[in-house]
Amino acid sequence: MAKLPSHIDLHLIRILYMLLSEKNVSRVALKLNQPQPSISASLRKLRELTGDPLLVRGSRGMVPTQHGESLMRPAKRILEETERLFVQKQPFEAQDEARTFHIAAPDYLDSQFLPNVVAKLRRESPNSRVVIHHIGRDVDYARMLSDGELDLVVANWDEPPAHLHLSKLFQDPIACSMRADCAYAKRTEPDGMTVEDYLSLPHVAPSQMLPGYYGVIESYLERNDMRRNVVVESAYFGQMPYMMLQTDLVLTTGRQFLRFYEKTLPLKTFTVPIKFPPMRFYQLWHDRSHHASEHKWLRNLIGTVGKELTGK
Repeated sequence: MAKLPSHIDLHLIRILYMLLSEKNVSRVALKLNQPQPSISASLRKLRELTGDPLLVRGSRGMVPTQHGESLMRPAKRILEETERLFVQKQPFEAQDEARTFHIAAPDYLDSQFLPNVVAKLRRESPNSRVVIHHIGRDVDYARMLSDGELDLVVANWDEPPAHLHLSKLFQDPIACSMRADCAYAKRTEPDGMTVEDYLSLPHVAPSQMLPGYYGVIESYLERNDMRRNVVVESAYFGQMPYMMLQTDLVLTTGRQFLRFYEKTLPLKTFTVPIKFPPMRFYQLWHDRSHHASEHKWLRNLIGTVGKELTGK
């Protein structure tokens, strides 16, 4: 048998299958809109590659040889599989299909945003699963995105990695809160806090989430040569409002987050006397999932939840 070429011409496989099916060089040339000498040349090349005549004369025209017949099924399978490779991707049918989505987000979003995402996903894709992952110092989220272990990361870091795709979700203006009946809260109006008061009051703050990154508040204060009096650091953001109930601690965070706890806890919210930029939340994803229809659907769903949360 002749030596196999370094690459296989798919068109040659198509000609092989059609010759074995049609058993006629002229008909194959007509169907492929090619000159007959070109098809005859392809047949000669196929005979050389296989070491077999493939088609021989019979009593009623050309017939496949035994070896030729044995090649029909694999040739057809190759053509079908190749067509399947390049078939147009179908849109994700959320109501009917089942996928598992992996989302990483800070627990700052536990109170409203993530529950709303889960509720909307359950309504629109009831057969799918969602896994919420935490973000912490030990989580290499960029690698997990590139390896497919995560589908999305929701975050509010000042400088997200440039190689990841980014879509803005919502902004949350900064405010601060404390127990409504503590001494400072009882004697101070919501708009009466001074810069000196703010910096000297005892604060509870989230612990460092990522190496070298302390969050929007600390980063802004450091850039402006200011330091607040942080006396408690916690990795559990959702516990901070409850820490204020028996202490004089002050929590500085997004207005949306505080509004949720004001409904059930005796807290008083103040206008922060420092011009902090709002917390800007966005979703991050890797190029590997950028064009996948189910991931596009997930990103649109999360984007819609962000707009609904802020009323925009």
